[in-house]
Amino acid sequence: MNLKNLFQDFNPSKFLVYACLLLFSLLLALRLDDSVEWSYWTVFLPIWFWKFMAVCGAVVGSYIWWQHPQYRVEGESYIHYKAMMVSVALHLVLLMFEMLLCNKLETNQHMWMLVFVPLIFLSVISIAVCIWAFRHDKAFEMELFCAVSVLQFIFIGLRLDLIVTWSWVVVFIPTWIVLSVALIGVLYAVILAIMLLKSPDIIPEQRRGNVYSAIIYTLLVVPLLTWLILLCDKLDRQSDQKYLVICLPLYVSLVTLMLMCFGSKGGNHWWFGIRKDFCQFLLGVCPLLQEYGNISYSLQRNDRDSSLTARPPRGQHGEMCKSESASSTKGLIICEQELRIAIPVVSIETPD
Repeated sequence: MNLKNLFQDFNPSKFLVYACLLLFSLLLALRLDDSVEWSYWTVFLPIWFWKFMAVCGAVVGSYIWWQHPQYRVEGESYIHYKAMMVSVALHLVLLMFEMLLCNKLETNQHMWMLVFVPLIFLSVISIAVCIWAFRHDKAFEMELFCAVSVLQFIFIGLRLDLIVTWSWVVVFIPTWIVLSVALIGVLYAVILAIMLLKSPDIIPEQRRGNVYSAIIYTLLVVPLLTWLILLCDKLDRQSDQKYLVICLPLYVSLVTLMLMCFGSKGGNHWWFGIRKDFCQFLLGVCPLLQEYGNISYSLQRNDRDSSLTARPPRGQHGEMCKSESASSTKGLIICEQELRIAIPVVSIETPD
């Protein structure tokens, strides 16, 4: 196991978001099934933790930004810091929606459209944020989701207030369109992976990458589509399944997103002021992981190493290959190259 390869492209911010969403969806399903009788403020604890970490990361990053002006000229530090501030502003607007939603579920005092006003506002400003992020080569998954879902949020608010009495299948038409486009992309990825799998002109690494992408996108889109179909049947009272069973495909998609975080490059370096990749930061904070990361295992060389141990190779004149181990703090094995002696060639074809 090589921890460097495992965490090299790890995105901790996305992992935190997807983990909190997974736990929240599980608690919400249990609450809607009356399996637990907790307050909705308690059910939303994973969401509160997500927002708390985002705000704390922005505060610590801003403190380091103002205390160390020399950091501002390092590469794209200004762009990273600006992206962090935009992201935390969007998180605060989203927090306002979540607090109104909790209050509505607990007290039922105001209209649903009032609850969705912050979310609709977030969707509108997310369009400008997506354009800015695209120009500066920044990730904008959450902003893109909000931007394409503005009509969906309006339909849900109108349906919950009974202003319209459409079926829930009709209410989710914007989401059906998005998932249909995503399903077309999945079919294209699967067909491309099958075609390249039989092509002799493709290197194995690229072939494995295409197969990996096809599997990941399939596990992401197909369960989401299944979950939405089951949810519409439940809301239209055509199914008696519990919400916990209905949300099982959603859990598969969220777990897939969590696994994708280990190969997802990006992440803002100014969250909590770490100013480096998460792998480098983690190895710097935990020296034990750094020492363990220096040890790698190669299964392909076991037979060769065992043969070398049983019968050490000899050089041209009987010199054995010497191997010596470094200090235990490094955990590295250094093998000296085989000693070779250069012997001058004497020609005896021409007598003296």
